[in-house]
Amino acid sequence: MAATRLLDGESAAAPAGLDSEAARFGKPADGWRRKLFGVIFEADTRAGKLFDTVLIAAILTSIAVVLADSVESVATRHGALLNVLEWLFTLLFTAEYLGRLAAVRHPLRYARSFFGIIDLLAILPTYFVLLVPEAHALIDIRILRLLRIFRIFKLVEFFSEFNALGAAIAASRRKIMIFLFVVVMIVVLMGTLMYVVEGPRHGFTSIPAGIYWAIVTLTTVGYGDLAPRTDAGRFLAALMMLLGWGIIAVPTGIVTSEMTARHMSLRLRNRICAACRSSHHAADAKFCKDCGAPLPDDAEKSA
Repeated sequence: MAATRLLDGESAAAPAGLDSEAARFGKPADGWRRKLFGVIFEADTRAGKLFDTVLIAAILTSIAVVLADSVESVATRHGALLNVLEWLFTLLFTAEYLGRLAAVRHPLRYARSFFGIIDLLAILPTYFVLLVPEAHALIDIRILRLLRIFRIFKLVEFFSEFNALGAAIAASRRKIMIFLFVVVMIVVLMGTLMYVVEGPRHGFTSIPAGIYWAIVTLTTVGYGDLAPRTDAGRFLAALMMLLGWGIIAVPTGIVTSEMTARHMSLRLRNRICAACRSSHHAADAKFCKDCGAPLPDDAEKSA
């Protein structure tokens, strides 16, 4: 399975920004730590691909164990097996975490990074119960076991598509914030109007209750636990429902347009003619658009 790692500063498939991550955590120059770095953090080698495949399978299986353990009938019948599997995965992820710390020149920086914290959260709950037996009461409400579901975030590290989506959302954050601010204004205004029109006798006992109704209606959820009874209230509700249909598509369009723009920019950049140094050729172009010279097959060779 192909994968792109956040610390892989040399991978040709790595998106922009990975070089800074490699510089931040530090890639060993040589020795066993450099070999370990290549296995754990680099996905363009045979050992790295095998490591990624095994780890992804382990993450998915461990998540399945956590989910199965939350089903009472399954936990009753196979509790011992699930417990053994949980400890096997905990030991595996512990070895992985220690390996990551050992493979970088700045282990503390990695430990404080997003994925470093996720790696720690993936193993900490099991050890916490072992070290603090008095915490068994928390197991009854599944707090510590539910924390193990953070392992799902470890999957983000293996796919470049997550990075592309995250970059598009980050680039669109101002537009999304403005959109959310407009939504907040709408629900506050409509919730207040509904409180005035319907009043406590129809369940709208306060403005926050009206705002709750406005949010449920605008998002087209429609629980039905709070509904207008007057004609004016139903008119406002109809407006909210129609408005909700139109608003839902807005954030999708914002993020999609940003992803399309980034994709087109990626296709056009780094296509530089070796003869005249003209740039921004189409990704499928064979010849320079200005001088007609053949373009390199690999975009990196033209940089």
